[in-house]
Amino acid sequence: MAYTEKFQNMADAARARVSEVSPNEVDALMAAGAIALDIRDKEEHDADYIAGSLHISRGKLEMNVEEKIPNLETTILCYCNAFNRGALSADTLRAMGYVNAKFIAGGLKAYRALV
Repeated sequence: MAYTEKFQNMADAARARVSEVSPNEVDALMAAGAIALDIRDKEEHDADYIAGSLHISRGKLEMNVEEKIPNLETTILCYCNAFNRGALSADTLRAMGYVNAKFIAGGLKAYRALV
């Protein structure tokens, strides 16, 4: 998908500010208590998602995350289909005080490629 230059610049800046997690680390991190956070739209989530993940769409993230994840030290693994929205969401969470907000490199597509 072709993105606008401004959007891609924002996503690239977000990626530079937050840590990424390799898709092959996700299951072990979740087993240790991390939350995989699907920030895609509902129809995307309904089509496929990481088992055990929490869904909060990007459009409602800031409004709903504190109720669903009250502990600011929780490890949160944001994901979208690839990189950009996951990185933007992890960066937003970091700005809200979630010190362990990260994103899954390559998103759901990369995670599914492991299987």
